Amino acid sequence: MNIDSKILVLGSTGMVGSAIVRKLQNDGYNNLLTPSHDKLDLTHSSSVRYYFEDNRPEYVFVASALVGGIKANYDFAVEFYHVNSLITLNVLKYSKIYDVEKLIYLGSSCIMPKECEQPIKEEYMLGGYLEPTNEMYALSKIGGIKLCQAYNREYNTNFISLNPCNLYGINDSFDVYKSHFIPAIMKRMHESKINNEPTMEVWGDGSPLREFMFVDDLADACVMLMYEYNSTDLINVGTGIEHSISDTVQILKEIIGYEGEIIFNTSKPNGTMRKVLDVSKINELGWQSITELKDGLKFMYNWYVESLMESGV
Repeated sequence: MNIDSKILVLGSTGMVGSAIVRKLQNDGYNNLLTPSHDKLDLTHSSSVRYYFEDNRPEYVFVASALVGGIKANYDFAVEFYHVNSLITLNVLKYSKIYDVEKLIYLGSSCIMPKECEQPIKEEYMLGGYLEPTNEMYALSKIGGIKLCQAYNREYNTNFISLNPCNLYGINDSFDVYKSHFIPAIMKRMHESKINNEPTMEVWGDGSPLREFMFVDDLADACVMLMYEYNSTDLINVGTGIEHSISDTVQILKEIIGYEGEIIFNTSKPNGTMRKVLDVSKINELGWQSITELKDGLKFMYNWYVESLMESGV
């Protein structure tokens, strides 16, 4: 992959895709393909075929997916499975037909079993039952990873699969149905500050441990792996560092400047108590996440406030 290569970034307006675009642009790549949905509907085979035929991308980053929080995943399980499976089927099919040199497919840490030995190694996938609330999304991503492996075996393609940990950053979703833990808490805490609310509730007791990575670190890993990794085996991308929910909320409280009391509602579920990836494989390739959680959250919050000001909220 050189600076003049035709590089297609699918999902370029989303959090992950836009971070990959920023990374590539900063590195000097000048032939990026970033089609909008009205130019390329990944759920329609004919749309994908015509786009690949007309543009002939050489390298592809698959960062497009239908994503959401727990409620959206549970309420619209059929749609999550259907849309994400169609994206995978169409993109891999035409990447093979139109001789894409290399493709990176992005999975999700939810593909791992709910009750999983920690830290989570790549080979633990399919080793147990999935978390029921996002089972169908997880199955669609597992299908994509296994399909990449099948294409490599049957057609000698170079489709590699990444398994990132929980992500946050610029262009994250703050939608009530789509947002994950960090943007949901950030939005609620910002509003609690603005409205001078004396307390703010957080579900659970705050003890579960999570691994959070700034999305620009993932983008850096994606570009590195496009050069350095050619195995058909799944590879984890994360920080390898755990933070409790309580500590993460306190960091956000300090950054946002919320002076009210955080109340942990212990009558509500904690969810999975621990989830951290084993990142030894990618570390051995010379890559490590570099953004400290507090620094990344501060950067994200400043962007969020600026976005609110620009939109007049």
